[in-house]
Amino acid sequence: MASPQDSAPSLGKVIVIGGCGFLGHHIVKLLAERHPQTQISVLDLRTNSNRLPSPNVSYHEVDITNYDQIQSLFSQIKPDGVIHTAATHAFIKSKEIMDNVNVGGTKNLLKAAQETGVKAFVYTSSASVVLSPKTELVNADETWPLVTGDAQPEYYTTTKAFAETAVLEANRTPSGFLTCAIRPAGIFGEGDVQLLPPIVHAYWNKQTRFQIGPNENLFDFTYVGNVAHGHLLALQALLHSHKIMPTVPLDTERVDGEVFFITNGQPVYFWDFARAVWHEAGDRLPLNKVWELDPGFAFAIGGILEAAFGLMGRKPKLTRAQARYSTMNKYHSIDKAKRRLGYAPVVDLDEGIRRGVQHILRQAEAEKEKKSQ
Repeated sequence: MASPQDSAPSLGKVIVIGGCGFLGHHIVKLLAERHPQTQISVLDLRTNSNRLPSPNVSYHEVDITNYDQIQSLFSQIKPDGVIHTAATHAFIKSKEIMDNVNVGGTKNLLKAAQETGVKAFVYTSSASVVLSPKTELVNADETWPLVTGDAQPEYYTTTKAFAETAVLEANRTPSGFLTCAIRPAGIFGEGDVQLLPPIVHAYWNKQTRFQIGPNENLFDFTYVGNVAHGHLLALQALLHSHKIMPTVPLDTERVDGEVFFITNGQPVYFWDFARAVWHEAGDRLPLNKVWELDPGFAFAIGGILEAAFGLMGRKPKLTRAQARYSTMNKYHSIDKAKRRLGYAPVVDLDEGIRRGVQHILRQAEAEKEKKSQ
């Protein structure tokens, strides 16, 4: 008798751009688990990490800023669907590199997809595309305007917004090419290199006695498995819409040409998340031992550290952006994703924190054993 997995429908041929990265490899893993008959091609600049040992997954080293490489590989594979997660690191200094990879690379992928008959294209955007330093996000939804250019202090975010716009404008050009964008917020989990590791290291460095502000601001953090789940739901929805063409879904049901916030749907007070991470790592410091730093003071210190570390070409542990975001509300509505994608988080916040922190602890223990040998 066939197992439920064996009977799961194949999604045809799917390319995951950036499939060796943090989010990308979780998408590849979930796609292989849920749709084992699907042929998955992973495209990344380097493919020596986060590889999935599966006969249905192939790996290809490609530079998305090189259109000829992309077009050649797309012509060979002839994918039905594309999930594009690749981007530069947010803290890279070169605006030119950000433009070339985040915007130019996305446009290269769109062009190759349009020319080779791709049916569905899902882009990983960012919830921060609607974030400005002056406006807090309180249950923000997809009707909020993009914040770019001079109004957006984070140039990385501007490039993500421009790439998202290009993806949506490409929808139905040609008519059988369907696109959408996913906007995750505060991704963390196994393999995370930006969110959980600095928090755990703060515990190891005995820095859990401090917090910035009174901890009254709600913040969205999203377990990576839920973000991967949202991407697969979007891909399936686009492929279904393609199947029923030329019928066009009602506006209230439409997925193509749309954007979707994906979060855990569990906004928490900012420092409560950090303390939950510290507790999972072993911290038992009582709250009455925590010192509250003035936000203005922390912002000023962040500026001084940025200047000092900038001279050395390094990034400090406290920046002005971190000081600002740790005291502002930043959470989003996922009602649209629930209605149109059928999205609901599959892993809650506590379990996500447990998985992510335990992964870091296992890595640290393995490294310790390696050094002792």
